Amino acid sequence: MSVYFAQINWSKSDDEDYIDNKYSRGHTWSFDGGVTVPASSSPHVVPLPYSVEANVDPEEAFIASISSCHMLFFLSIAAKNKLVIESYEDKAEGIMEKDTQSNISITKVTLKPKVVFAAHTQPAHELLEKMHHQAHQQCFIANSVKAEIVTEIVE
Repeated sequence: MSVYFAQINWSKSDDEDYIDNKYSRGHTWSFDGGVTVPASSSPHVVPLPYSVEANVDPEEAFIASISSCHMLFFLSIAAKNKLVIESYEDKAEGIMEKDTQSNISITKVTLKPKVVFAAHTQPAHELLEKMHHQAHQQCFIANSVKAEIVTEIVE
């Protein structure tokens, strides 16, 4: 078993009434490695100026964590197969809508990995699909969510 931590900090500004619901949703996420990330609600959920558009919102972080986990397992699988990867890019996206119980949730995450292999190690498309399937099965973040996760390989 592993345990993970994140510290979330928010405080009301002196000039905010708060109870009128007109307060900044800007806050920070701090992690044990020393990184602090500026965070906020999404402007799609809480309108500007109460959201901070430049900050990472929980929905973006959710998509990024799924994509990152998938990528890390994919890189490991490729290395074990002696396939050299030069770069990996994923323009992942998530759809937030009502789910089957009429709750607003992220119902679908589409990963769009573009993997550049060294010239002498480019795998056949079938092996690439198999490796992405294995990465999906091994990704503990993907295994923890109910949203549909789809991989669309970009070549």
